[in-house]
Amino acid sequence: MEGETLPLAQYLFKRLHQLGVDSIFGVPGDYNLTLLDHVVPSGLKWVGNCNELNAGYAADGYSRIKDVGAVVTTFGVGELSAINAIAGAYAERAPIVHIVGTPMRASQESRALIHHTFNDGDYQRFDAIQEHVTVAQVSLNDHRTAPSEIDRVLLQCLLHSRPVRIALPVDMVPVLVPVAGLSSKIQIPAAVRQPQVEDAALDAVLRRIYSSKKPMILVDGEARAFGMLHRTNHFVRTIGWPTFTSGFGKGLVDETLPNVYGVCTLPYKAFIDSCDLVLVFGPHFSNTNTYNYLLKPADDKAVLFSPSSIQVNKEVFRDLPVGYFIEQLTKQLDTSKIPTHKHDLPHPSLRTLPEVSSTDLVTQTGGFWKRLSPFLRTGDIVLGETGTPGYGVNDFILPPHCRLFKPATWLSIGYMLPAALGASHAQRDLVASSEYHDISDPRTILFIGDGSFQMTVQELSTIIHQRLNVIIFLINNDGYTIERCIHGRNQAYNDIAPWRYLKAPELFGADQEGEYKARTWTIKTWADMDSVLKDPQLTHGKGLRMVEVVMKRLDAPDVLMGVLNNQIMRENAQSRL
Repeated sequence: MEGETLPLAQYLFKRLHQLGVDSIFGVPGDYNLTLLDHVVPSGLKWVGNCNELNAGYAADGYSRIKDVGAVVTTFGVGELSAINAIAGAYAERAPIVHIVGTPMRASQESRALIHHTFNDGDYQRFDAIQEHVTVAQVSLNDHRTAPSEIDRVLLQCLLHSRPVRIALPVDMVPVLVPVAGLSSKIQIPAAVRQPQVEDAALDAVLRRIYSSKKPMILVDGEARAFGMLHRTNHFVRTIGWPTFTSGFGKGLVDETLPNVYGVCTLPYKAFIDSCDLVLVFGPHFSNTNTYNYLLKPADDKAVLFSPSSIQVNKEVFRDLPVGYFIEQLTKQLDTSKIPTHKHDLPHPSLRTLPEVSSTDLVTQTGGFWKRLSPFLRTGDIVLGETGTPGYGVNDFILPPHCRLFKPATWLSIGYMLPAALGASHAQRDLVASSEYHDISDPRTILFIGDGSFQMTVQELSTIIHQRLNVIIFLINNDGYTIERCIHGRNQAYNDIAPWRYLKAPELFGADQEGEYKARTWTIKTWADMDSVLKDPQLTHGKGLRMVEVVMKRLDAPDVLMGVLNNQIMRENAQSRL
């Protein structure tokens, strides 16, 4: 291997492959075309998207399943189109490598007035913009340092579980670099023990555990990263305390465990407030992830397990990689010292569904989401778009090894359709490498409203083209229902154009015959729902399947109905003035 070389572009792509990236998303542009020639020779699959924003969303969805994703855009127009997706990945800790093909070095150095710039010779503007939404950046301008700079930036992506940007000038793409660097993998350095800090933190946490009279556990969304997920699940099993997730953490802990109660929603507020200890794994306390902070544990009751620190009350123990710390905590946990706790908590159950008539129209308040739970199976990836689906999926009772994405903080509507594309690709890549729970035919299931669907509908064509195993439940409630609940329930700005949604597969090139023929259904009544969910073409078919669920425009999950009722009360009070 000594003395061997390869093109710089291949060094980059092979590094990504080593990190677990098998498919890479993006859009070709004149400053990345020669770069894309090296994707397939490096062992990666190219997935072309309809636009860069969708490509960024897809890379985000991919990264949440495969631990890292990658997207390629061109300079300026391409990367700015993707930047909303990159910003969302930053906010919600999705590790994306954003590769940008840039003009040749001579053009940049001479400040040439060329396309995709502001025509002022300043080539650093886009670098400055990207610095705000990435944790590390590099422009590969020197072949001597380029491999080490790639390694540095990729390591930062792993360390922080957030996006990074790598800019590659056109004339650097074929430059030869040593292949030797590929012999050592990029990985997060092993934890260096800080004995005094570690012992003090373990003592502080264990004292709280052993003295607690009424404890609980909250698994939040940032537990997905930093080596926390497996260890957190093991801890939950070991200690046996009542465990909830945030909406962001839904699907990150095994919901079949007897001590797991699903998403912590407003009906559980009294229980949370009564607890004297809340262990929080991967805290992400945004307003939208805590029901406007109503479900945020009190500071004096919470122990926070964050990426590199443990907080007990106001005391913060730093330089403790959280995955390693949880492992040590579980090892030292003496279950004989834990008092027996009895909690009168009802488990989520399908037995609490309201009675309905088969001819009644389907409603969310009538238990639509819970009635869908039996449709889900082990290995499914479930996505609930911002809007009524984002709240509705809280009611699912998930089988083992079932992952779920729902809105957390960024809430960019339209995200979930391209993210479903990315997640489904990650699922397929894992199945191909025999790393997916011994499941050969998993599904990706998207729940999305009509308004969100119209934002990024083009990526339906990529799902069809790639023959991905995706089921879409489109909630047609005639516009932006979540916005109607918040404000302007009768305002025209919350209306959208009526589409014939089930014609979309045909428009976007779906097969009309054969095993990948796109199939569609409509649900209006409970009888329709029962019939559709039993159809083997839906449950066990291949490729794209699409179900339009027609609902009234002001039908929503209970929490949004409460917001809507408050709006109506305000309007009535104003009308009486």
